[in-house]
Amino acid sequence: MHTHRILVINPGSTSTKIGVFDDLEAVFEKTIRHSGEEINQYKRIIDQYDFRKQVILDVLDQEGINISKLSAVCGRGGLLRPIEGGTYEVNAAMLEDLKNGYNGEHASNLGGIIAYEIARGLNIGAYIVDPVVVDELQELARVSGVPEIPRKSIFHALNQKAVARRAAADLEMEYPDARLIVAHMGGGITVGAHIGGRVVDVNNGLHGDGPFSPERAGTVPAGDLVSMCFSGQYYRDEVMKKLVGQGGLMAYLDTNDAREVESMIAHGDRKAEVVFNAMAYQIAKEIGSMSAVMEGRVDAVALTGGLAYGKAFIEEISKRVHWIADVLVYPGENELEALNEGTLRVLNHKEIPKQYPNFQE
Repeated sequence: MHTHRILVINPGSTSTKIGVFDDLEAVFEKTIRHSGEEINQYKRIIDQYDFRKQVILDVLDQEGINISKLSAVCGRGGLLRPIEGGTYEVNAAMLEDLKNGYNGEHASNLGGIIAYEIARGLNIGAYIVDPVVVDELQELARVSGVPEIPRKSIFHALNQKAVARRAAADLEMEYPDARLIVAHMGGGITVGAHIGGRVVDVNNGLHGDGPFSPERAGTVPAGDLVSMCFSGQYYRDEVMKKLVGQGGLMAYLDTNDAREVESMIAHGDRKAEVVFNAMAYQIAKEIGSMSAVMEGRVDAVALTGGLAYGKAFIEEISKRVHWIADVLVYPGENELEALNEGTLRVLNHKEIPKQYPNFQE
């Protein structure tokens, strides 16, 4: 079998991560930083696309990477309409939604567009894999208790799915045959129930529910939140900041860096210890509730994300959930690898690329 060379593009708000892979092997990886001046001259995120594309091509050129040898280009999936997980070919309908910011403006919207533009010039395929809008919730999981506010699927789909596949492989199973609980633990925390290759329930990790995280509040007592909103003391933006950005560890300990918190605990800081353990406690609680969703039939619990590097933190969670199933740990979030693996499954004919529907029809 000949080697597939894949270019992977993951745009963030002030940087663009790129990687070139020969099959599963990373040949080149780089985080390209963009200064405030460079970014701020564009009114909308979408206007940055030409500039970012050129920077990527320049970097590849400097590295002596000949793009004519590429087999495919894969971009980070953006804020599209809710779709099921998988690898999608970038098509006209998708480009339209990415350019118009259908579901909001976010740097990840540029991933599919840049991938498409580079691939089109080379006459090869452009793809996205498991964007953040992946929605495979079962019907029961959508009912919240307030009809106007259904539960939404917003989670770390790319890393959750990649880790679920890794865990299934380690169990010598295929992903669609495995029953897994995956907890992604980073700046935001999402815990998903994976059954039949679908995430049938997951907490909304953006500004919804679930465990508090290094910078998000998670589920808070609703009545008290309503009172706070109407107390006259806060603007809407201030309350949102308390939920996202300034919530969780940030609110209690003035830092969103778990390593800093671990060092505070090592120096005898009792408050830091209680708050940090409470975060582990809430994650364990969420894993427990997902085990009920799965009727107790769970092949493994997989812990991933930046917080999974902390040994004491992992132990704090494991001691509460290891009775459910074996706990497997996959630290970090290897987004470039996950995008590459999704593209490779298509190029190796292990998966048929999905088509983003034309909702205008």
